[in-house]
Amino acid sequence: MPVFEYTARNLKGDLVRDKIDLASRDDVISHLRKNRMVVVQVREAKGGGVNLAAFFKAGVKTRDVVIFTRQFSTMINSGLPLVQALDILSQQTENKVLADITRAVVYDVESGHTLADALRKHPKAFSDLYVNMVAAGEAGGILDTILLRLATFLEKNDSIIRKVKGAMIYPAVIFSVAAIAVAVLLIFVIPTFQNMFASVNLALPLPTRIVIGASNVLKNFWWAIIGAGIFAVVGVNRYYKTTAGKLQIDKLLLSLPVLGDLLRKSAVSRFTRTLGTLISSGVSILDGLEITARTAGNMVIHNAVMESRASIAGGETIAAPLQKSKVFPPMVISMIAVGEQTGGLDEMLTKIADFYDDEVDAAVSALLSLLEPIMIVVLGVIVGGMVVAMYLPIFDMVNAVQ
Repeated sequence: MPVFEYTARNLKGDLVRDKIDLASRDDVISHLRKNRMVVVQVREAKGGGVNLAAFFKAGVKTRDVVIFTRQFSTMINSGLPLVQALDILSQQTENKVLADITRAVVYDVESGHTLADALRKHPKAFSDLYVNMVAAGEAGGILDTILLRLATFLEKNDSIIRKVKGAMIYPAVIFSVAAIAVAVLLIFVIPTFQNMFASVNLALPLPTRIVIGASNVLKNFWWAIIGAGIFAVVGVNRYYKTTAGKLQIDKLLLSLPVLGDLLRKSAVSRFTRTLGTLISSGVSILDGLEITARTAGNMVIHNAVMESRASIAGGETIAAPLQKSKVFPPMVISMIAVGEQTGGLDEMLTKIADFYDDEVDAAVSALLSLLEPIMIVVLGVIVGGMVVAMYLPIFDMVNAVQ
């Protein structure tokens, strides 16, 4: 069990600081209240033990946050007090991590914090966008409306992400299976043919020698191949974590045929929907652009959005810096410019997002329809080429006998 440090006042009004070993923070608070003490602060002690349950706990999925947000919006709209609504959500939420977070939020709100400040303490569940929209909803007295917009936004954003990931999973699985099949052929099947050819002392054609050489390399230096693969993955991952590396790799991804088009369209959809949702919820344009840049998921988009933010801060337009980035299509730039001029930027951004949601669907279908024949041809060439290479000497042996 984890060890918690607490500060509380006893019946005499004296401050008491101590440690206690209980399952959760809520158990500590309940224990102190049963002992007629007023809780001031409770926190997990540093180095006070390893919470294995917390270590293995699952995270908070977007779907869980969507359900939480929709239910929260309904209860607030029905007139339930904020704390009571949160307390109900903490009891009925199936995700244990989210339930614990909600109980912590209840405690913070009861202690006098705003809902936005309480949510801000849990960034793994509630993003900057979520917190800022809740803050705008609290300030404007339209928290239920904001929560409903948030749920809709999260659902559509999650749908786009799942579509892009789905498009990547299919070819990844096919190529993984193909790699395993080729490895099995090279390690177990090709050596059998090699021994047979060695027994007849036959001169082997070049394709056969290449396949046998690949088999020998894989059998004798498999450890080096695995090590090189791990080194390459770790190296690329570390390079991607640097600003320059992330920018270069993101540029490369956007320039790829078909896949780059899919990533570009999904990035435009996410950017426009995020910014449109923030602006329509009362978040300032400068804060909205900063939050959107952080959630862009692509350094090229991030830089273009931050340049737009600097342009707005300098009294200019959003559209000009976006056009310079050469990432956003001319239609998007033109519609954003019209939205700025007419004062309906949020509505225009939402229309663009809806349009590009459909474009992402079309791009995913195009990618899959293109990948299927390519994968069939590639696999046929590799596997078929290996089979033909191993049968060439057999044909020579048959001709020699005749």
